[in-house]
Amino acid sequence: MDKEDDASPVASGVEGLDYVLRGGYAKFRSHLVEGRPGSGKTTVGLQFLIEGARKGETCLYITLSESRRELLSVAGRHGWDLNGIEILELVPPELSLDPSQLQTLVHSSDLELGETVQSALAEIERIKPDRVVFDSLSEIRLLSQGSLRYRRQVLALKSFFLLNNATVLLLDDLTAEHDDLNLHSISHGVIRMEQLSPAYGGERRRLRVIKMRGVQIRGGFHDFAIRPGGVVVFPRLVASEHELGEHGTPAVSTSSLDALIGGGLDRGTSTLLMGPSGIGKSSIACTYAHAALARGERVLVLLFDETKRIFLARAASLGMDFASYVNDGSLLLEQVDPAELSPGELSTRIQSGVEQSDARIVVIDSLTGYLNALSEEQHLLLQMHEILTYLNQRGVVTILLLANHGLIGQMAAPVDMTYLCDAIMLLRFFESGGRLRRAISVVKKRVGPHEDTIREFKISGTGVAVGVPLEEFRGILTGVPFFEGKQSDLLKDKPS
Repeated sequence: MDKEDDASPVASGVEGLDYVLRGGYAKFRSHLVEGRPGSGKTTVGLQFLIEGARKGETCLYITLSESRRELLSVAGRHGWDLNGIEILELVPPELSLDPSQLQTLVHSSDLELGETVQSALAEIERIKPDRVVFDSLSEIRLLSQGSLRYRRQVLALKSFFLLNNATVLLLDDLTAEHDDLNLHSISHGVIRMEQLSPAYGGERRRLRVIKMRGVQIRGGFHDFAIRPGGVVVFPRLVASEHELGEHGTPAVSTSSLDALIGGGLDRGTSTLLMGPSGIGKSSIACTYAHAALARGERVLVLLFDETKRIFLARAASLGMDFASYVNDGSLLLEQVDPAELSPGELSTRIQSGVEQSDARIVVIDSLTGYLNALSEEQHLLLQMHEILTYLNQRGVVTILLLANHGLIGQMAAPVDMTYLCDAIMLLRFFESGGRLRRAISVVKKRVGPHEDTIREFKISGTGVAVGVPLEEFRGILTGVPFFEGKQSDLLKDKPS
């Protein structure tokens, strides 16, 4: 054995997990993967062995809780081939329906603990595996009938694996919480997998690396999902760990709004569009997206509140044909189900769109839909802070949409995002001449000048049109605006 290889990173085979572990599991060490039944431990163990078999390593799965047939069934559903992976069953033969395996089965219920462990050790000595998954320690715990004997047996297993230069995952289903820390102290690394059940929507899964000796792991909870093909981990986004992108390039402009916003949206800034439902937030965001696409840039749009079909149809009614941009890949249009999306997956989607697809504008439509998917408002603020900081560092223009509570009259935002964004556009309905009209104003812009006026804007078949500054306004910021000026200053109604 090369001393330089000792405890060096070994790929886990799980997408995203190696990033959290800063390379992977420690070579020739034993790691504890714990979680309640259904949290994904077996899947993680199989992916670890499949990755080893792909690299030509000898792999062994020791199971005391599942039969070979069950493991092959799990693998089949994920589209995996377990050829090249040795499976040692320590279960009663009546639990296996594979006649060819009957002569290799051991009656673990009829054996003393020492005999069960010896059966596993003999197989390890026979095939000399590079990677081992031991599923599960709960069976050893039951046979031990005492915490002291249980700890001694696990220590013996750990020492034997170390002597045989095997990298090991020990799976534990947490049937006895009081033995929890007992195993933590003797394991080189500990990963806790959890499954949460919200009041509505799909289950949420997350993991946390509790310890990994000698490695500065990426701590905290990281969301993950079990899908056809295995477990996928969505590492928590930490903006400070990502490199800076291009800054100082020309502002992202669209002629109708340039005067109001002071020339356009600057690279590496975020803009919040606030207003009641139906005011035109999505239409203004589409205007910026279409202008960027026409310049040859890529745009990522995350839809929480409407389908792709409705988005494309609405944009087409405004004279903006997005379908061709979707077909050529320059517009990344993703429809999101808030009830099924975890915060970590949202971050990963945005990060993938920026780093792999080179998106230069990101539109989130809307934060209101995403907020409804989170149980706590504070989580949204902390996560959006990291997302916006990351996008700003990468030189991306971010456009966020946030609907106010209510349609007319006094309004309030469901969450205060104003301090996180670099620019804020406030949109309001107002009444004049017995008609409902729309007003827009920029109340904040950190980078560069902006108008402090209020302008009327109109949405028609030719897009968004912005009028001249209106001076005779009263009550625009209260949510009950009233125009006292001349009707001639307002935009003329023209047929679409």
